[in-house]
Amino acid sequence: MIDTNVSLGHWPFRRLPLDDPHALARRLRALGIERAWAGHLDALLHRDIAAVNARLAETCERSGDGLFLPIGAINPTLPDWAEDLRRCHEVHRMPGIRLHPDIHGYELGDPVVSALLAAAASRSLIVQVAVQMEDPRTKHPRLELTPVNLDPVIAIASRMPQLRLMLLNAGRLLGLTPKRVLGSGSISIEIASMEGVGAVDRLVENLGADRIHFGTHAPFFVPESAVLKLRESAPPPAILQAITRGNALRLLRG
Repeated sequence: MIDTNVSLGHWPFRRLPLDDPHALARRLRALGIERAWAGHLDALLHRDIAAVNARLAETCERSGDGLFLPIGAINPTLPDWAEDLRRCHEVHRMPGIRLHPDIHGYELGDPVVSALLAAAASRSLIVQVAVQMEDPRTKHPRLELTPVNLDPVIAIASRMPQLRLMLLNAGRLLGLTPKRVLGSGSISIEIASMEGVGAVDRLVENLGADRIHFGTHAPFFVPESAVLKLRESAPPPAILQAITRGNALRLLRG
């Protein structure tokens, strides 16, 4: 399986049981996960994004025995975001980037986001938008979050067919009928925050198997949760293979 939603480092507000990369790698491999697309939790509050991405690349290189695939962070509110994007692509050879609009405090309709998405698409980079990192009801009281409105990025994706866009942790926003929000475009989602009995079955019925990816949101969520969602829904083998591996490989190939 390929896990498209993992983070390394320490959650800023409390320790998590699997926030050591070696322990996380052991747990993921025990669950049958062969590759994990990993961002870094330092990117949430650190302003030196270049240093965060360098640490991420180094950690992925020395931890997990090849399990972790680094996905760099970009904060378009910072003046050197274009250089950070170049470094992710040219220096660290990362296949994609991850955005945190709620924590970094910008709207997806801001002109700089359009410029960033166009630049990422021109480099054939996957763009992951983390809709949220935790339930807003449990956030630290001093953390001010900007609610994410997906309409602008959906419109951008419809005009930019070369853009490979994935939404992370979008369950509360999309529910189990994401097609009503996302339309028939190419935006894909992962399952970590999707809830309810038969969640995966209903997602496939509503959106189609080719736009759904396996993701755990580990270490914030226990990774077994996502695996159990698959077991509970028990999709046919071809659909299971697409969700757990095939769709991710196709996205990587572009």
